[in-house]
Amino acid sequence: MPIEQRGVDAIPEAERTSGPRDLIAILLGSNLCLGVIVFGWLPVSFGLGLWPAVTSVVAGTVVGVLVTAPLALVSLRTGTNLSTSSGAFFGVRGRLVGSVVGLLLSLGYTALTLWIGGDVMLGTLARLFGVPTGPGAHVLVYVLLAGCTVVAAVYGYQLLLRVSRALALGMTLLLVLGVVAYAGDFTAAPPPDTPYLLGSFWPTWLLSAVAAGLSGPVAFITLLGDYTRYVSPLRHSGRSVWRATCVGLFLGLLVPQLFGTFTALAARAGLDYAGPLVATAAPWYLLPLLVAASAGSVGNAGLMLYSMGLDLDAIVPRATRATATLVVAAVATAFVFLGHFAWDARSAMTSFVLLLTAIGTPWAVITLMGHLRCGGAYDAEALQVLNRRARGGAYWFRAGWHPRATAAWALGATTGLASVSTPLYEGPLLPMTLGVDCSFILSGLMGGIAYAALTLGEPRVPATASGAAEPERSLFEPSARPLR
Repeated sequence: MPIEQRGVDAIPEAERTSGPRDLIAILLGSNLCLGVIVFGWLPVSFGLGLWPAVTSVVAGTVVGVLVTAPLALVSLRTGTNLSTSSGAFFGVRGRLVGSVVGLLLSLGYTALTLWIGGDVMLGTLARLFGVPTGPGAHVLVYVLLAGCTVVAAVYGYQLLLRVSRALALGMTLLLVLGVVAYAGDFTAAPPPDTPYLLGSFWPTWLLSAVAAGLSGPVAFITLLGDYTRYVSPLRHSGRSVWRATCVGLFLGLLVPQLFGTFTALAARAGLDYAGPLVATAAPWYLLPLLVAASAGSVGNAGLMLYSMGLDLDAIVPRATRATATLVVAAVATAFVFLGHFAWDARSAMTSFVLLLTAIGTPWAVITLMGHLRCGGAYDAEALQVLNRRARGGAYWFRAGWHPRATAAWALGATTGLASVSTPLYEGPLLPMTLGVDCSFILSGLMGGIAYAALTLGEPRVPATASGAAEPERSLFEPSARPLR
């Protein structure tokens, strides 16, 4: 299989050979891994029992999917990734806002996946073969996982799609075996040493809904376009792509997270997940757990690293995608070491997802509003101006930036950061929300309202070059008749 040569340039129609089933496969298979499973442990670590944990995760995931899934339609129309596509609203230079947000999101989740996957791998090897678990062994395992991940990411989309298809079947079987393996130790009550993190039930439940449930779909706000740019709008309708994205996100996130909640309660995992998970595993499940920790981590981290390479390629157009991928892989591995040797797992995870959700949500809201406003019509050539180190075009606005859209995002992000509540930082607006973290809602509302107000009166459909995509009649309506 050849290495993918495409960066953030538009994918030609002849190469857009994926379909809705491929979207489901890649969203399901890549997420059945410990990097997503560990988010199911967060509600338990916050002091929630089975049903409060399940309801918070389900509620957050449903809301997140409804907000995030329509973004898949943007790249279906533009043929490039979402960060580059956002140049239609933020300007061809302003699209760097999306690239930076996407880079940070992917960086954090890649490091988290390698971190938890490596810890479980080493713990399992220690129980199976007596392998030492000192700092040197951790470094070796992290580097090995990172190396395998780099190979998958550099080869690109087609290899990652094949890996995801295999993982969708293989990891589902391993999770079913895991339910059997931990069923004997399961209890619905939270561990006795884990009181409500925020002191009472409802604030803790809301924190869980955002940190464990909502954060999953929000992690994909810049990633979905990496897959839908390979789907042809001439062969597949927007409705079918949206449905496939919803199914893939919902199952791909909810199934592993609920498995994480189940195993966390069975293992009595309060302040740590990897250690108790390995320690309480049935002897016959150790080998399947080792496979899940290694193969699943490579599949998920590979996809995240692939997206990181695209985002860095968009920020530094002169860099090739492969070179950009190697650079971000080194940075992600460094964060893995920091995560293991310097940070507290629960505090680091919770703070990361809440802060990134606060700054990412207004970008997603503005991008969706812009897509609705332009009716799905884009000048694909004008979106590539920055990549070609040129100037001008329909999305040049002011020196490549749309000041009003950028200001709206900044207002939304600032509001979100000022109202967030994390173990490491609390925003000054928290007293106004009675100490409850409403950063997701407030950042999205502020960003959306500011964008609508600041761009009131601007043309609904931007100027397009000849041969550009025609406007869709509605967000979910077929863009063309399917080819026979």
